[in-house]
Amino acid sequence: MMHTNEVLNGNLFAVSDQDFEARILKSSLPTIVNFGAMSWCPACRALAPVYQRLSAEYQGKLGFAKMDIDENLLYPARFGIQAAPTLVFFKDGQEIERIIGPHPSRLKLMIDRIVAGHSIA
Repeated sequence: MMHTNEVLNGNLFAVSDQDFEARILKSSLPTIVNFGAMSWCPACRALAPVYQRLSAEYQGKLGFAKMDIDENLLYPARFGIQAAPTLVFFKDGQEIERIIGPHPSRLKLMIDRIVAGHSIA
């Protein structure tokens, strides 16, 4: 079980409804949030090592957060999260992209475009 301020590596951290605004929406660094449920979601568990590896690779360029959708209801509802995992990219307090499901190659491509400063839209 992850605790709210648990740091998984220098660039991968857990967020909750209580600190989401401060750590994600007010972050100066673009941040990706993995809305998932490790307790019952096989796709979330499958994505976890890839997500962790990418978080180390993009240290200082993109923040990586995880939010347990079973323990936190406010922000997953606010952003219309209906499937796990859903990965949402935030920049300057706004959602800029999202990926639904565990798609490591699409995830890396999207990260590279966001880090380069280009939206996919």
